[in-house]
Parts: sequence; structure tokens; C-alpha cells
Amino acid sequence: MAPILPKARLLVAALWAGSLWAVGYLVAPTLFATLSDRVLAGTIAGAMFHSMALLSLGCGLAMLLLLWRGTQGWDGKRRRGMLALIVVMVMCTVVSHFGLQPMMAELRAAAGPAGVMESAAKSRFGMLHGVSSMIYLVQSLLAGWLVLKQ
Repeated sequence: MAPILPKARLLVAALWAGSLWAVGYLVAPTLFATLSDRVLAGTIAGAMFHSMALLSLGCGLAMLLLLWRGTQGWDGKRRRGMLALIVVMVMCTVVSHFGLQPMMAELRAAAGPAGVMESAAKSRFGMLHGVSSMIYLVQSLLAGWLVLKQ
């Protein structure tokens, strides 16, 4: 059964990375490019990022379990490096989704039907969105590293 664990680790890492890349760099931009209603595009993108956050937490947990059970042949330095990588990726999700996203949602709700980009909170929303985007970029790059390290 042990030979399957490295393959499972690679599969989970690929799922995590691929879903991050697909949602963040394909689906969300496509929504904004094709839908004329930017509020609707943002609502759909937000729902997709919520699903992505839950998937990230699940993949992070699966990777931790696979690291614990399936890396007996690894030296301590490699295991600690992989652990740090996984924890940082999960923390990116936690900070962005459970820290920044609620603040952004509050600004969207307060803006009403016209949308946050037409409100006085536009600059604050833009700043939060920029920070969130940078965190997502870091997580996406780390995901590539995670796949390569498998």
C-alpha cells in the first residue's frame, strides 16, 4: 500500500495547483471579460473563490496526512520543508478567505445594487482586492513548487 502514497500526494498536489490556476487565472478573468454585468461577474467569481478556499483547506489537510503517513523514506529537512510549504499555502487561504474576503463582502453589501466600484468604498475595496490577489499569486506559485517537489 505504501507505493500508492507518493502517487496520491502528487495527485492531491496537482489537484490543488490546477484548481488554483484554473479558477484564478482562467475562470475569474473569463467571467469579467464575457459578462456585461460586473456585479454578477464578481458574485460568481466570489462563489468560485469560496469553493476554491474549501478545496484548498481539504487539499492541505490531505497533503498533511500524506506527508505524515507516506514519507518515511524522506530525511527530516525534506519533510520540514514540505510541511512549511503546505502550512504557508493553507495560511494564504485562511488569511485571504477568512480575513480579507469578509471585509470585501461587507463593502460590497454596503454598496448596494450599483456595486462597490461605484461607491465611496471603491479605493478600500481595491486595496483589499489587491492584497488578496497578491496572496493568491504567492499561493499559486507555491502550488507549482509543491507539485515539483513531489
